[in-house]
Amino acid sequence: MKVILLKDVKGQGKQGEVKEVSEGYARNFLLPRNLAEEATPSALNRLKQQNDKHARLKAQELEDAKALAAQLNDKKIVVKTQSGEGGKLFGAITTKHIADAMKAEGISVDKRKIQLHDPIKSLGGHRVQVKLHPEVSVNISVYVEAE
Repeated sequence: MKVILLKDVKGQGKQGEVKEVSEGYARNFLLPRNLAEEATPSALNRLKQQNDKHARLKAQELEDAKALAAQLNDKKIVVKTQSGEGGKLFGAITTKHIADAMKAEGISVDKRKIQLHDPIKSLGGHRVQVKLHPEVSVNISVYVEAE
């Protein structure tokens, strides 16, 4: 019997897959627990439409990330903070500070997408990578200045 898995089923497959299982397993386990539905032509058509919609959304996310990457490419972000003698900062510049500075310039980027290996602890320019999408990343320049 062919079924469409509605949830991940250990030993069978992932959500959205069409699997051939024994009729007893389907009727006694998968269907009563709403883990799968019978693979009728209408259900298969609905699954195809969902997969097409999901693919369109993924493509749109990629296009949006590429557009934002073009806007951010080699962008200079200025972060102002308090510093002591010798250019040492009181505290450190983290991804939150960089995201806030970008937001002030009208660019909305989630702080979790900013790749910062170590917090910035000195004045001057630093290169920071922003990973907008698994396939799209861009480098920006972050300049830390004293207030």
